[in-house]
Amino acid sequence: MDRDGGSFRRPQTLGGVVYLGVLGAAIIGLVIVLAGAWRTGLSWIGAGLLVAAFARLVFSERGAGMLRVRRKWSDVLMLTVAGVGLIVLAVVVPNQTG
Repeated sequence: MDRDGGSFRRPQTLGGVVYLGVLGAAIIGLVIVLAGAWRTGLSWIGAGLLVAAFARLVFSERGAGMLRVRRKWSDVLMLTVAGVGLIVLAVVVPNQTG
């Protein structure tokens, strides 16, 4: 809530909207993991991070909103590595019987 009468603030940039979408994808992914389908859940989280990396790459410094943490290439590299890493983990880990 906001100090000015209790209303919620909307994102000021398109990057802020993408940030909320990535946050939503991460929450959905965590719920899916808790439900037992961890591969699907990790894929949701990884895909959200890849969307964030792409958005950070194409948006301006001002338009990136909360996606902007460090320099552009640093943000893109970290988000891409984390997203690809989670998806690869979901694909590579073998099933365990028993």
